[in-house]
Amino acid sequence: MADCCISGATQTVTISQKEPGILEKIKVELGSNYPLQRNKKTGVYLLNLNSKILKEDLINIHGITQNKSLTVDFPFVPDEYLNHFVRGYFDGDGNIYTRGYLVSFVGGSLSFMKDLQEIFDAKGFEPRVITKGSFYRLYISGRKTIREFFDWIYKEADIYSERKYDNFPDKNENVNNLTNSKLKYTKEAVRNRKLSFIKEYDSSKSINKACEAVGIRKSTYQNWLKTDNEFSKLIEQLAD
Repeated sequence: MADCCISGATQTVTISQKEPGILEKIKVELGSNYPLQRNKKTGVYLLNLNSKILKEDLINIHGITQNKSLTVDFPFVPDEYLNHFVRGYFDGDGNIYTRGYLVSFVGGSLSFMKDLQEIFDAKGFEPRVITKGSFYRLYISGRKTIREFFDWIYKEADIYSERKYDNFPDKNENVNNLTNSKLKYTKEAVRNRKLSFIKEYDSSKSINKACEAVGIRKSTYQNWLKTDNEFSKLIEQLAD
């Protein structure tokens, strides 16, 4: 569903990853003895699986096609395997931001993302989906939420990207001692934060103090300048 492609001309299914360790584990699970390849330009490792049965099952049962990223639906996954499936998708098309408590997923299928959003809603992760060009991004955030997400996807896990696992914060903290930020991400809440920022900046003429007053990072302020023309103009006027 993530870093995999199906050949149109052969019976090959290829899984790619930046690190070879996870592919070696998948090889063992599938009983493959075919050596990993490496793309000389990108440095990405490739596991090629030559199986007509595997290819046809992925296409006919699970809807995996050559253009799957734009059309694929979320598959039926029994509850006992759901965290493993989500972890696999996270290892392919997910990211943990080491500078903050934020996890994101990216995909081209709105249907897939909406189903993933419902799953996360049921877990209490409070996800949000936004459009980025022709793709969709799903975000979950918050110190406690990210730790709960970590506990869920890595429950009884033995195949995963060690690089992404290592990037999660608070692995050794008691989850009951963690709390989320009080910031909300509804349109109204973000608009109110911008208004509060402008008010504080008008008073102090300090970007740093305004960021601190509304509880945002400077990178968030810079993003507002790029994406909100009205906000940018108001800041420019106040700076004159």
